[in-house]
Amino acid sequence: MGWLFITPWVLGFLIFKLYPMVSSLILSFSDYHLFQGISSWGLDNYKQIFTDEDICKSLIVTFKYAFFTVPLKLMMALFIAYILNFKLKFVNAFRTAYYIPSILGGSIAISVLWKSLFRDDGLINAMLAVIGVQGPNWLSDPKWAMFVITLLRIWQFGSAMVIFLAALKGIPEDLYEAGTIDGASKWKQFTSITIPMITPVIFYNLITQLVQAFQEFNGPFVITQGGPLGSTTLVSLLIYNRAFKTYEMGMASAMAWVLFICVMVLSGVAFFSQKYWVYYGDEEGGKK
Repeated sequence: MGWLFITPWVLGFLIFKLYPMVSSLILSFSDYHLFQGISSWGLDNYKQIFTDEDICKSLIVTFKYAFFTVPLKLMMALFIAYILNFKLKFVNAFRTAYYIPSILGGSIAISVLWKSLFRDDGLINAMLAVIGVQGPNWLSDPKWAMFVITLLRIWQFGSAMVIFLAALKGIPEDLYEAGTIDGASKWKQFTSITIPMITPVIFYNLITQLVQAFQEFNGPFVITQGGPLGSTTLVSLLIYNRAFKTYEMGMASAMAWVLFICVMVLSGVAFFSQKYWVYYGDEEGGKK
């Protein structure tokens, strides 16, 4: 009876998850063109990935993007969650307002809006001009273009904020009362009580946000199309270009697997490191 109930999920996993993954792994060892078929087999795709200048640059850009966005997004989410944890007037309205960007942020429409805000004659430069500041060329300058798509990602902190907020509400009040009696300041309570008690949630958000950052596509695709000079060409965008513009499905599959391995290695490092900084209060004696 149990198998009967989970049959829809099992079929969905086999057809839409396992089969495409196995197929892409097999095709990654081939010179497969979408319209010309397979011409050869071997490791040439993987050799090219680490020797092709554009692919290597794309990998570096992706790592920079992830290492900038993930910590900043988590810090912003925790900061806002900490503020919204206080008993403020209209706090529920503020929580809703801060969560909305996470619902809308991944859509194409928001990316188009973001592009219009940061173009040369957009709202951002118009507001800067009011105070006498000459706005930069946000989308045509490699340095600022990466800043624009990074800012879009950080702006979508609502989902992580909600999880942090739930974790903050789960901290016993008597810990703070004991800290106050001992003369601990608010900052000391935050670093010695709040942070250690929510480290499992920090770890969870770290893993999920890291995976999402490496899979980012909509923002760079709509806002900059990977430019200027490839400064915002993430690996996901390069995979799309190889698969659906030049129809190099074999190379696209190999790049997808390299990206998967990178995410898996980073996640493995994070899981290994948790024993040094993550505290689980429900384990015997705790874990730190």
